[in-house]
Amino acid sequence: MTPTPLIFAATCDLAGKVRGKAFPSDQLEKRLKRGVGWTPTNVMINCFDGIGDGPFGALGDLLLIPDADAEARVRFGDEPAEHFLLGDIVTLDGAPWDFCTRSLLKSALDRLHAVAGVRLIAAFEHEFQLKGDPAVANQAYGHEGFELHRALCETLMGALGEAGLIPDSIMKEYGPNQYEVVIGPEAGLRAADAAVILRELTRSTARALGETATFTPIRDVASVGNGVHVHMSFLDDAGEPVGYDADGPGGMSDLTSAFAAGVLKYLDTIVALTAPSVISYERLTPHRWSAAYNNLGLRDREASLRVCPVTAKDPASIARQFNIEYRAADAAACPHLALAAIVHAGVQGIEDGLTAPAPTEEDLSLLSPEALAARGFIRLPTTLQAALDRFEASPVATGWFPDGFAAVYRAHKQAEIAHLDGMDTAARCAAYEAAY
Repeated sequence: MTPTPLIFAATCDLAGKVRGKAFPSDQLEKRLKRGVGWTPTNVMINCFDGIGDGPFGALGDLLLIPDADAEARVRFGDEPAEHFLLGDIVTLDGAPWDFCTRSLLKSALDRLHAVAGVRLIAAFEHEFQLKGDPAVANQAYGHEGFELHRALCETLMGALGEAGLIPDSIMKEYGPNQYEVVIGPEAGLRAADAAVILRELTRSTARALGETATFTPIRDVASVGNGVHVHMSFLDDAGEPVGYDADGPGGMSDLTSAFAAGVLKYLDTIVALTAPSVISYERLTPHRWSAAYNNLGLRDREASLRVCPVTAKDPASIARQFNIEYRAADAAACPHLALAAIVHAGVQGIEDGLTAPAPTEEDLSLLSPEALAARGFIRLPTTLQAALDRFEASPVATGWFPDGFAAVYRAHKQAEIAHLDGMDTAARCAAYEAAY
């Protein structure tokens, strides 16, 4: 018997999980047009495989249409090649479905271009950990810690390149068995697709080498968390960078300043979409090099939004390299949905003519609530429930998404919260470690 090669048509859903359906590879051309069948209520499946109380029930049909531009095909050793394509969920008449995360990002990017005439360039940095105890302790940024998993690092970078991504760097991070993998920037939708492909190939690489990787937001509250940092810049329709101005605050052009101001203004409402797990809020605390306030920092890794350093010297190269970094995110979030929320917030800032505040250079946790408020700073939500409340209470933020999205998203997340009811923090961390 000869095995039939299969291709997996995939979507990254509200839970940040990659789900889908496989078909014989010789049907690819047909499936690129007709897709595979999908079910509306699948959107209610949370990261623990529970189903939230949504409006869909057993009714309805959809199509998941794979996109040839979002393909990954990688072979690990003698095993069958891993082959999947991300795609869009559409109605039977071909219209984008309101809860397709990829379509939600496309809508946000279209809004950015319509309002500002620019296109987004973005890159996602990921931190992950290998499960189990480290073979050698005390290896923060260590050479020995890297060498222990050189084979994994080299195999992963090779897999990313084979899948058409741009491998940049990989390192042994601060935490136990923690690594950071970075890929190069991509345009718009492709940046989020690349983030999904990276996560899946990291897990596959680890599995092929007898390891298990987890992107959980935090394994142990006594240790470090795993973040996702989203770097962003802008090009005009001629392909020229428009995010940098040597005379602007922190080097930001008026466009970047307004975009950053919008992100900061709505950060406490979008964090429900960018850091969407219960344990995400164990990480989003002061002194974890993550994010706790809606502040802009200049090369400050405690800021939620950071103006990144550049190494170039000539003005043209500086403009190409210049970017801002959103830090209040983790890999429990779907990259498409997280980026859509960030872009919408930024575009709102452009539409409203906002200007970014001066970057902070201090420990905001030392300020009183009154002092924070006087300077326009907000402590980010400290629980997922509070984050959901703030999102749903904002008519501006919920208005960026289709009618009914906010209610469906809340129901999805309430089922996730209910699953953890009665667990202590360690048990919750273990549950997410298994899920991500």
